[in-house]
Amino acid sequence: MSIVSYFAAIVIVITGSPLAVPVALGQTFPSKPVRFIVPYPPGGGADTFARIVGAKVSESWGQQMIIDNRAGAQGNIATALGAKAAPDGYTITFTNNAILGINPHLYRQPGFDALNDFTAIIRGTEEAWILVVHPSVPVKSVKELAALAKRYPDKLSFGSSASGTQLVGELFNIASGSRILHVPYKGAGPAVIDLLAGNIDMMYSNPTAAVPHVKSRKLRALAVTGSRRLEALPDVPSAVEAGFPDLDVLGWYGVVAPAATPRDIVNKLNADFAQALNAPDLRKKMKAIGQTPAPSTPEEFQAQIRADHERWGEVVRRLGLRVD
Repeated sequence: MSIVSYFAAIVIVITGSPLAVPVALGQTFPSKPVRFIVPYPPGGGADTFARIVGAKVSESWGQQMIIDNRAGAQGNIATALGAKAAPDGYTITFTNNAILGINPHLYRQPGFDALNDFTAIIRGTEEAWILVVHPSVPVKSVKELAALAKRYPDKLSFGSSASGTQLVGELFNIASGSRILHVPYKGAGPAVIDLLAGNIDMMYSNPTAAVPHVKSRKLRALAVTGSRRLEALPDVPSAVEAGFPDLDVLGWYGVVAPAATPRDIVNKLNADFAQALNAPDLRKKMKAIGQTPAPSTPEEFQAQIRADHERWGEVVRRLGLRVD
């Protein structure tokens, strides 16, 4: 008789009932729809990521993933909501380097503790931002933009959809010795609409929002942040190539859950999202819109969150920035 059968027999003798062998939570998860909070409005890179990847994960689950867009306060409102959700895996939250790495240093009370309120699930992408200008701006390179901005201080404006793109804009101001006015938006979608209309002059955009308009020549791309060119726009130089090493910065997208989420649920979510992100058809679809899948383990992603929290905190302090 096996050890399991032996103890089962004892339970039957004592209780008159067969042994109920415990089943790990992760083996039965999910048994109902999962809510995926996205801190930005529809139409931008974050929303596109959540919908493309969410649909792929839903296929493997046989359960729906419900995208819940909650824009406002550069991601803080939705992120605070996600932090307070029940830690059972049925509410997960989209995040990025701006929300968890930068906002805690810009806002005195963001509504959440970036390092203690969440457990990392997976890093989804790692990518550059694209510096795009309206075609009416008479420049064709980053150096020409810097010269124009220095010649006409406070005349040009740049839009941002999150604190990450805001800080990249401020870094450019410092690196170029120029003054370009910052105009905040609730998401990349509304910012791009205003840029296309000529209401702002430029922005540092996630690839998803900008690539289609660059390819249709409705916007002009001057550079991509970081040291490598973007596969979706191979003719656009990197910021390092363009002579601005201070813009050697990258952003990422990821997924987190409340801090007390059981480990087997975390592992299950990580495995299912990683399977989706590694699927050839999904990778092809994401690269076409400028997103680069970069799945990680929970531990790797948690370490990256902590490292970026420290790194961007130093940048915010150096720039002396405060939102409130």
